[in-house]
Amino acid sequence: MTTTTLVCVGDSFTEGMCDDLRPDGHHVGWADRVAHALAVLAARGGREVSYANLAVRGKLLDQVVADQLPLVERFGPSITTFHAGPNDVLRRGTELDDLYRRYDAAVARTSAASERVLLFTSIGRAGGTGRVAQALADRFAAFNRNVREVARRHGADVVDLERVDVLTDRRLWHDDRLHLNADGHARVASVVLEVLGIDDAAVLGGAPGWWREPLPPRPPSSRRADLVADAAWAREHLLPWVGRRLRGVSSGDGREPKDSAPTRVHV
Repeated sequence: MTTTTLVCVGDSFTEGMCDDLRPDGHHVGWADRVAHALAVLAARGGREVSYANLAVRGKLLDQVVADQLPLVERFGPSITTFHAGPNDVLRRGTELDDLYRRYDAAVARTSAASERVLLFTSIGRAGGTGRVAQALADRFAAFNRNVREVARRHGADVVDLERVDVLTDRRLWHDDRLHLNADGHARVASVVLEVLGIDDAAVLGGAPGWWREPLPPRPPSSRRADLVADAAWAREHLLPWVGRRLRGVSSGDGREPKDSAPTRVHV
C-alpha cells in the first residue's frame, strides 16, 4: 500500500498550542487536522498517511535544527512542514541577517531530505496597535520576505499566512495573543491543504477559500473595556512570559514531541 509520510517540525504554532485537546491531552492543532484530511483522501484510493509532529513549544530556530531536523533526515518524508524562527524574531537581541542565513541553511537540509517542503510566513500581529505592536509587525514583515526568498531558492511552497487578513482578527486567537484558538487552527489547516492542491470541500471545511472570509462585525467596545482587557492580558500572560525570558526558561523545556515518529493516521 502506498503511504504518504507527513512530518511537521517547529515550535508552538505547529505543536498546535491553544487548540482543542486530543484524548491524550495534547493539543490538536492545524497539523493534526491536515494529517487527518490527507488520510481521508488517501483512504478513498486505498492508500494511507503516516504522520509525525516533532514540534515543541518555545523552540528557537537552532533548537529545531538540532533536535528535529535529524529526525526529518532519518524519516525522509513525502511532505515536511517547517516553521521556525518567529521565537527568535520576538527576541530583541536577534540579528535578523544572521537569522536569515541560519534559516536558509535549515531549509536547504529540509529540502534535501523531503520530497516536498512547506514554509510559513508569520502573522505579524493579533489585532494589536501601538508602537510595540508596530515594531514587531515590521520585524515579522522582514522575516516573511526572507521566507519567500528562501522558498524560491530551494523550491519550497509557501503557506503565506501574512496575506490572510482575517487571521489578524483577535477572535481567532487565544487569550494569550500568541497562539491561535481552535477556529484559527481550522483556518490555517485549510490554507495548508489548498497549498497542497486540495479543493475538496468535505475535507477543507468549506468551499475553497472559505478561510479568507471575515468574521461578522464585532460589537463596539469602550476604551475602558479595552484597557481592562489589556491589563488582564499583561497580568496573566505577558508578565509570566517576560519572567521566563529573564530566567532563561522556556515553556518547552523538558517536553517531548507529541508524535515523535511517523504513525498511520486512522480514519
